[in-house]
Amino acid sequence: MATLVNVEGRLVPPEQAFVPVLDRGFLYGDSVYDVVRTYGGRVFELGRHLDRMERTAARIGLTLPARARVESELFRTLEAAGNPESYARIVVTRGEGRFGLAPDLAEGLNRLLFLVRPLEPPAAEQYDRGLQMAVTRMRRNPPQALDPALKTGNYLNSVLALRESHAAGADDALMLDLHGQVTEASTSNVFLVEDGAVVTPPLALGMLEGVTRGLVIEVARGDGLPVREEPRDLEALAGADEIFVTSSVREVMAVTSLVLLDGDAPDRREVAGGRPGPITRRLHAAFRRYVERTLPR
Repeated sequence: MATLVNVEGRLVPPEQAFVPVLDRGFLYGDSVYDVVRTYGGRVFELGRHLDRMERTAARIGLTLPARARVESELFRTLEAAGNPESYARIVVTRGEGRFGLAPDLAEGLNRLLFLVRPLEPPAAEQYDRGLQMAVTRMRRNPPQALDPALKTGNYLNSVLALRESHAAGADDALMLDLHGQVTEASTSNVFLVEDGAVVTPPLALGMLEGVTRGLVIEVARGDGLPVREEPRDLEALAGADEIFVTSSVREVMAVTSLVLLDGDAPDRREVAGGRPGPITRRLHAAFRRYVERTLPR
């Protein structure tokens, strides 16, 4: 198994990969990216991920390479890495040019990179144990400042929230917006279960439109579960019957305890008796069935 980097078509191990120090992705986070994973060695839902990447690039005025080139270089890198299952990050920066913030200082030669490594999915014990999530003091960027719906290289908001959560002994960070509404975790979308219904914050609050989030909504409705996209505050979160998060790597994972950090001392609360709840387990099983149905035969 190998970790391999593709920098503008050149396949190298990570220690030999580099971008110039004047690359705007390095200097300013002026880049877009997306993450895909494989099942059975096949990339899962690549079209949805590239659609999202194109939406982000359009909103920040960054021209992406042709999709055919992105796909072919991704597949070439995955094949060369030779992992049974892979995690792959696709990155496009605005490239380099004269030093300065203005985007028009870039010379118009965007840089395409891929980082492929062996997939490290959560252990089975983690699904049985669930996650401890800290509701951090760090608030989610408002859409009017830096819209969290943009999947760019600027991730400092999540980095600082995760730092705060780890200092409290939690696995991950869950962020509220400036009005105290639940948004998302550092790299995952959040769902609540209330009286048998599945509830997730609406995208308009300011959060990433997760590919797995969308699939879980489809899967839940297909499995006969009511799904609502509605705002929820901290009180509703703490009182939920179940909480779970979704992402490409985690799939559907229960949150079994919360650490509330807004007060003078951390307030630790169990969720669903400290064990993954029945609807969370049901949805994870339904999601895995969806994966099996969509894999090429």
